Amino acid sequence: MTGRQMKKLDREEWQRAGGTLSDKTARKEFGLAQTEIVQAIREGKLQYRRTSIYGNPCLRLLRREVEALVRMERGAAYLTNQQGKTELAHIDAEMRRLRTKLAALEARRAKLGRRSG
Repeated sequence: MTGRQMKKLDREEWQRAGGTLSDKTARKEFGLAQTEIVQAIREGKLQYRRTSIYGNPCLRLLRREVEALVRMERGAAYLTNQQGKTELAHIDAEMRRLRTKLAALEARRAKLGRRSG
């Protein structure tokens, strides 16, 4: 692969949905400390881009590099466990959202049923 092709792939990775995460998300999802993230950046293990979210400065990291760092530092089992916990939290949040929506729809249906009945 040529240098140009590598740069294009790298650029696409930064733009792909789910391809990056913030330093705060990396700390939350993978249990990393900010010092570990900064050290990995200094050692060249993590690429980053400075950005801001709602006016708050943060670092954008490539998800695959963070996962590789966690796998190398803490092991594949730890990474798999953390990914499972994160997915479970997303599922729980989606279920709460759907329960709320279902309750609103049931209330609306009951109201419409009273009108026509």
